[in-house]
Amino acid sequence: DFEIPLSEIIVDFFDHLKSRTKGYASLDYQFLEYRPDKLQKLEILVNGDTVDALAAIVHEKDAYHKGQRLITKLKDLIPRQLYDVAIQAASGGRVISRANVKATRKDVLAKCYGGDISRKKKLLEKQKRGKKRLKMVGNVEIPQDAFMAVLKLEDE
Repeated sequence: DFEIPLSEIIVDFFDHLKSRTKGYASLDYQFLEYRPDKLQKLEILVNGDTVDALAAIVHEKDAYHKGQRLITKLKDLIPRQLYDVAIQAASGGRVISRANVKATRKDVLAKCYGGDISRKKKLLEKQKRGKKRLKMVGNVEIPQDAFMAVLKLEDE
């Protein structure tokens, strides 16, 4: 007889058991009791806005590692924008992990072949102001693949 938290076997445990044993194994369990534990809500913030669909309740000791894995996965899946996108994992009211999706660079100096350096500086400054304004207004679209990756992250 073993005592194991139900949260450890809820996530795809039966699917793994059946696939690894080609359907021959089974598991019988008996619920003992509810026990208090230290759980925290792991929130994902994209550009400072909380994405509720990506939030999860995790054990306090696993919060950092799960947040780190989730952030690195999301960094690969969120497409690049014209501005930097900050992805953060927060737990217990503080940010525990952060990654940036780098901005794509649009070459505004391509049409400026030679001539005065002040013209180039003016164009770069104008681009900088535009990106700042775009970042304040722009919302980041999170693709469906990102949500599916969060669910598959539990498998690894």
